[in-house]
Amino acid sequence: MAGNGQPDVHQAARIAMVETQLRSRGIRDQRVLDAMLAVPRHEFAPPHYEGRAYGDHPIPIAESQTISQPYVVAAMLEALEIRPEDNVLEVGTGSGYQTALLAELARRVHSIDRHATLVEQAGPILKRLGYENIALHVGDGSQGLPQAAPFDAIVVAAAAPQVPPPLFEQLREGGRMVIPVGSPYGQELQLVRKHQGQMLISRQEGVRFVPLIGEEGFRAG
Repeated sequence: MAGNGQPDVHQAARIAMVETQLRSRGIRDQRVLDAMLAVPRHEFAPPHYEGRAYGDHPIPIAESQTISQPYVVAAMLEALEIRPEDNVLEVGTGSGYQTALLAELARRVHSIDRHATLVEQAGPILKRLGYENIALHVGDGSQGLPQAAPFDAIVVAAAAPQVPPPLFEQLREGGRMVIPVGSPYGQELQLVRKHQGQMLISRQEGVRFVPLIGEEGFRAG
């Protein structure tokens, strides 16, 4: 879906990213690999980071946020097992990069961020790349987006002290959520499944994300 009609001088770097950073580390979901290959990560990076957009590291963006390391993004998406018919919520729009990946995988993507400036920057990029199945929102992502629920999958791109109850409530029965849980200084990825209304948690790997600020997250400052 992505593309603006211009020659893609970054294609080789994107192929290398998929092969050396993702496939070689155990990412096997072909839909996730195809999405990572399709979405131009450099379009979402600050101009002075364009040459390093496909490196094995996070990229800092405005509002003290980051574009996560490609492997971490891919691991979260693979754990979610997103289907083409799914309605997905992303908490933490950030640059819009992961939003684009979700749009490649799901029928509908709702993305929410508390920083209006990030949403305003991401929107035109996503539109220029041709994504029409995305709705962007400004607000407290820790409270979810009840007006668009229920969700088949929720991905939280910021660290919470615990699984926010409103997010779990907004999961459809059988739905999945991936979220970093822990302190502001280090977390573990958790895969949360809703089974007969109960929370089933599988612990994934250690990560470090910026904190989720909000009513059900950490307090600002």
